Amino acid sequence: MRTFDVALVGAGGVAGVHADAIRRLGGRARIVAATDVDLRRLAAFGAKWDVSRLHADLPTLLGSEQPDLVTLCTPPGLHRAQAVACLQHGIPVLCEKPPTLSLAELDEIIAAETDRAPFATVFQHRFGSGAVTLRRLVGDPRLGPPLTAVCHTLWYRPDDYFTVPWRGRWEVEGGGPTMGHGIHQMDLLLSILGEWRDVIAVAARQARPTATEDLSCAIVTFANGAVASVVNSLLSPRETSYLRFDFAHATVELEHLYGYHDRDWTVTPAPGHADAVAAAWSEGPKGRKSGHIAQYTAILDALEEGAAPPVTASAARSTVELVAAVYASAFTGQRVARGDIRPGSPFYYRMDGEGAPWTPTPNSPPPPNPRTPRPAHAAPPAPRPRRRLRRSRTLPSIKGIRSCFDLRSTTIRP
Repeated sequence: MRTFDVALVGAGGVAGVHADAIRRLGGRARIVAATDVDLRRLAAFGAKWDVSRLHADLPTLLGSEQPDLVTLCTPPGLHRAQAVACLQHGIPVLCEKPPTLSLAELDEIIAAETDRAPFATVFQHRFGSGAVTLRRLVGDPRLGPPLTAVCHTLWYRPDDYFTVPWRGRWEVEGGGPTMGHGIHQMDLLLSILGEWRDVIAVAARQARPTATEDLSCAIVTFANGAVASVVNSLLSPRETSYLRFDFAHATVELEHLYGYHDRDWTVTPAPGHADAVAAAWSEGPKGRKSGHIAQYTAILDALEEGAAPPVTASAARSTVELVAAVYASAFTGQRVARGDIRPGSPFYYRMDGEGAPWTPTPNSPPPPNPRTPRPAHAAPPAPRPRRRLRRSRTLPSIKGIRSCFDLRSTTIRP
């Protein structure tokens, strides 16, 4: 069995999650080097995880090491440049979510990928046995066609969470809970239901001292006709990550927080379908918890076989495009279809397009200097004319969506 040499970029909290996962792979991988701009943090990481080859920056690491895989555990604003540098050295990359700040940056990574140096995104919820089972059953007549779904990431982050300098900033984090938190659940939703068709959404900054949103609500229609409601929040004291899929013959639910096991799934058959649904669900794999270990296992299997690892930049693009479409719909008041956000759209280059429709709070971080020139990769051509809102046969108007999701009118229950 081959042992893969892994180098970690970034030595913060999530790097410890990766280090622990690598240690639990039964000798299939080992951390041979690490780098971080904070040398004290880097030294502490090396001491804790027995990593002796520590480098002050990524160029030094790439010039000194020949790892089989580089894992990026850095803030999202650094991912594009770091990923491209590794890929140009012929090294496969595993990147924490979100993979980039924009579709433009992700397309740069896609262009830099090669068969020898692929790029994969950490979307670990795809790899638990429950998700694997459900993906296999989509289209199975025993469950019937998917009709509707719910995708809620309802978390709580207090004001002091945003004292970390890069949090709550469009130019560094890329967005609020839609981009940085709910993207895991949204990716799992898409991996089950397939390609999305269009979205209508609202976003708001209700309470937190950020430049980004702290709440978004959307209705997504899929190519197979299913319709999903998607809510991402950092304002929810009772935290939960909740997915529900209503098929013609069964309801499948998942409720967890940051990771799930088989016991977190519930399957409810429709009347008259209990035996068939139970038989279908029993045929899937069992006992595999979602998480970094499961994804690392899948990635190492693929690299050992010379195949593309899951989830490639191209595979992650649909999820990042949906995130961009949620922001575009929320900030323009228009329904956004798959493929609408392309070069020329401000939302192709930044998730907030030309700027969020709210004014900064006294405690929110300052916006970028408008006189500071954009990087070459982010300089949009002249914007296209604003299109009129296209009424969907399946979706209500944006005005109707706002009334549906006006959380300020919600009754408080014990």
